[in-house]
This record gives sequence, C-alpha cells and structure tokens, in this order.
Amino acid sequence: MLYYFKMSVKLTSEKMTIGAFLLKKGKISEKQLIDAQALQKIEGIKIGAALIKLGYITEDEIVSSMSELYGYPVFKLESNKIDSSVIKLLPEEIVKKYKVLPFSREGNVIKVLTTDPANDIIMEQLKFFLSGFKILLYVGKDSEFKGLINQFFGEEVSEVYSKETVHELVESAIQEPTLTNTEEEEQAIITEADAPLIRLVNQIIANAILKRASDIHIEPFEDNIYVRYRIDGILHDILTIPTKLKNKLITRIKIMSNMNISERRLPQDGRIKMKIGKKEVDFRVSTLPSIFGEKIVLRVLEKGSLQLDLTKLGFEEESLNFFLEALSKPYGMILVTGPTGSGKTTTLYSSLMKLRKPEVNIVTVEDPVEYTLPRITQVQVQEEIGRTFAQILRSFLRQDPDIILVGEIRDFETAEIAIKAALTGHLVLSTLHTNDAPSTITRLINMGIEPFLIASSVILIVAQRLVRKLCDNCKREQEISKETLIKLGFPTESLNSLKIYEPQGCVECNQTGYRGRVALYEVMPIKDEIKELILTGASANDIKKEAIKVGMLTLRQSGIRKVISGITSIEEVLRVTVED
Repeated sequence: MLYYFKMSVKLTSEKMTIGAFLLKKGKISEKQLIDAQALQKIEGIKIGAALIKLGYITEDEIVSSMSELYGYPVFKLESNKIDSSVIKLLPEEIVKKYKVLPFSREGNVIKVLTTDPANDIIMEQLKFFLSGFKILLYVGKDSEFKGLINQFFGEEVSEVYSKETVHELVESAIQEPTLTNTEEEEQAIITEADAPLIRLVNQIIANAILKRASDIHIEPFEDNIYVRYRIDGILHDILTIPTKLKNKLITRIKIMSNMNISERRLPQDGRIKMKIGKKEVDFRVSTLPSIFGEKIVLRVLEKGSLQLDLTKLGFEEESLNFFLEALSKPYGMILVTGPTGSGKTTTLYSSLMKLRKPEVNIVTVEDPVEYTLPRITQVQVQEEIGRTFAQILRSFLRQDPDIILVGEIRDFETAEIAIKAALTGHLVLSTLHTNDAPSTITRLINMGIEPFLIASSVILIVAQRLVRKLCDNCKREQEISKETLIKLGFPTESLNSLKIYEPQGCVECNQTGYRGRVALYEVMPIKDEIKELILTGASANDIKKEAIKVGMLTLRQSGIRKVISGITSIEEVLRVTVED
C-alpha cells in the first residue's frame, strides 16, 4: 500500500489552479494573470513559469504559494542531503518527464521532490515504482530541480523505459476499439510500432529487467489480469490490468515469441530476443490455457547476469576441491541434484566453461537450451519428432565426444545410456530431482539401474539449493540465544564471537532485506567406503553418515557457514534445508 503525507491544507478547494490562488491571495493582478495565460499558450509553458518570465512574481513566491495551496512542505536544497541511492529508485525517464525526484529516506519514508504538485499522474507513477513505501512529497524550485537532474543524470535520457507511463498506456489501450477474434489477430500483426499496447508490454518487460526479475508471470483471472515478478526466487505483485485487455495482451506476446496466435486450447512455447537499453536479453515464453484464459510466463535469460565462475557460486573450500577433483577425471558421471529453480543449470554451465579447451569435444543435450555457450555443441530436445534425450545420446556416441552434458535424466533408458557412456571413457554431467546427495543413489536404483553400475560409473553427486543474500546496505545484527544456535547445528566453538544478521529493508533491495542469491552445496564424492555401501544395498541414511565421515558438508551445514559469514539469514537457511 502507498501512503501520501500532506500538511494541513488551509484552503477548502485543493483543485484551485496556482494562477487563481495567486490572484485570490493578492500576489498578482487580474491583468498580470491574463498576460501570463497568453504567454503560456504561445510558449507552451506552465502558468507559474510564465509569471516568473514576465517578472510578475519570483520563483520563491511561486514555490511558497504551491506549498500553501497543495499542502506539501517546501524543498530547500541547502538544508536537504541528497541520497544518490534513493534517486535510482525511479527510472530516469519518469524523473525527467514528470519532474519528480526521490532524494532522501528515513526508515520506510521516502522524500520526493516535485515541481508540479497539481499533476495527478505523478501519484500513479509513484504508486507503481515506489510500492510499499510511505511517500512525503516536497514542492521545490524548477531551477533547483534542473540542477539536480544535470548533476545526477546529465542530458541523456535512458532508452530502457518506454516513453509512455504504465497508467497512460493501460488507459490508452482500453480506449482502442474492441475487435472480434479474427479482426484482433489481423490487427495485432499490422499494428504500428508505437501502439499503446505494444509500449505497455515493453514497459512490463523493461521494468522486470530493472528489478532483476528472473520470471514474469501474466495471469488472467475473472476480475483482472495480474502481473507478478519473481525476484530472488520470491514472487511479488507488480501490476493489475483490466480484463478487457486480456486477448490483446496475450496476442501481442504470442506474436513477439513467434507462437500460433489462433491456438488457444493447447500450451505453447516460444522465445523472444530484445534489446533493452544496451542489453541483449532473451526470454523463454510459455503459455498455459486456464479457465480464464492463457497464462503466460516469461523466463528472463540475461547472459550478463549468468555467473560462470565456479569459485563464486557458493562452494565451501573443501566442497569445491571435491568438485574440481571430479571434473579433472577423464571419465565417470557427475550428477547435480535439486528441485526446479535451484541453480543446477548454472553449476553445470560453469563446469563446462571450466572444462572447455580447444582439444576437447563437448556436446550437450538440453530441454530447453537456455544459454548458448561458445565452442560447445548444444542440441535441443524435440520429442514431437522423436528427438528425445535417449535418441540424441545415442547419436552423441558416434560424434567422438570427450564430455557429454545431459540436461536431465528422466527415465531408465536415458540413465542406462548415460551410465554406459561414463563407463566407456566419457565424462558425463547430468541432473536429477532428489532432495539430497545420498538419496540420489536410491533414486537411480528405483529407476532400474543395477547397484554395481552406479558404484562403477558415478564419481560425484552434488545437491544444491538457492538462498537469498542479505542486503549489505541494510542488514542488522540479530540476537539469538546460544542454546537455539546449538540446536540449529552451529558449532559451539564459534558462538562467543559469532554475529548473526537479519534482513531489514531499504531502497537498494526494494524493502525486501535481500539482494541476489547464492547456492548451498552438498558435495558427496563416491569414495571406496561409499561404493561398498552402494553394492551392499545400504539405505540413503547410512550412505549419508559415511559421506559426512569422509568430509561431505550437508546442505544445512553449508547454510550455517554462510550465516556465520554474514551472507544470508537463519530464516533463509531454514526455509530451504531440513535438519540433519
């Protein structure tokens, strides 16, 4: 919810124009107002600027009168410290177009300078971009505002954002005539590039990049269309759009992603490539028919944000050593496990970039190919034409590969071929959906793989989860009893000097207290002791106990290490891990 603070307004009519107010207060004469109105029409400037230009009133008097009329305090440059990190909260385009500038924050209150307090659209922009904050508006001089703009932005306007505001775009799109389905499809194809609906879609996408979103959800329901962004793994409500725009909005995105716009009964997949500012960004697009229309999810595939350095993903030193040792072997299977969205693809791609050399042939089979990697042959699964994981894997073995990446082992056939490849001189990397590293053995056996094949082929298993990183700008120390910390698994020797942090929220992190994510890793090397347990049919629990003895850190222990280092919070670790 957005809150606006005003001083007590001394006049009963807040809708009175500043010119009429100045006339009523005796600051200007009727003739001076008429002169200013004439100049206003000729030069297309505001009435206040016209009065100042004619010399009938000073800028200080204008600001003082606007403060009295609209009830906002006066901004004084000399007595206000400007916080550059707060300014970044609004896009440059919005700042310049509507003459609003957030300049300071105290707790959950953001102070915003405006030179145009009569403009109601300003409130719509603040509601969209500063959702969750309490807003204190200040009215200030146009000359001081221009000075601040030049100081912090220069003369160039960012190209990242559309030139229309979200409020205006929605209203403009609603005003367009309603079309039949056939007319709508034809219209969508021939619509001019500056149509309000197109700019609305561009604005939604651009704002997602600004907020570091990984996914955009566009969800039609009976009353409205809801837009949500997934930021650092958590979904946030962003925008509500009238249902009237549903078909046009969906059709536009389908056209952008090269889908069949007339097919509304079956799910579809597509891709969008866009240049947003100076960034080249790809989007993987998926539609899903629901009772209220097609839901659309856009996965943001921004190459610039892909971290491909193994040392920066979150591995503890001993876990990274185990992993690098396995990667250096000429053959065998490395499995990375975890739920959807746990960062498995990033870990695998980072591994490939580490292994990539001119003398090595690397091939991958994926569904889908999310990022293209240089000097690596990547193949996309297409089951509708028979191009399955298993079929492509068989072809790979005739392509003289050294290293094979299998995007996911889903069935016995794929698992069997991958294991045979690992046993015949290839390094194979793949993923499975299991809760931890030891239970991966049980999962393979349940798929029909013989224990002796697992013990002979698998050289390392990694389980991982993603946790949100605490915002360094606002995290604060948290008091927790030693008894509680010991119960959670913290080592007793670290308790005396230990500092635990918790999220607070600031402008840098959109009031969430978190900014970015890091992985927790459980790395289990398949040493001789564990091979013996696999061959004897030991339980996942017994394998886990033995793995810990040979040096494996569990997911919970990896999380505790990151809490001790001040990287994340206890709350985050408990959210994604279970007690050992």
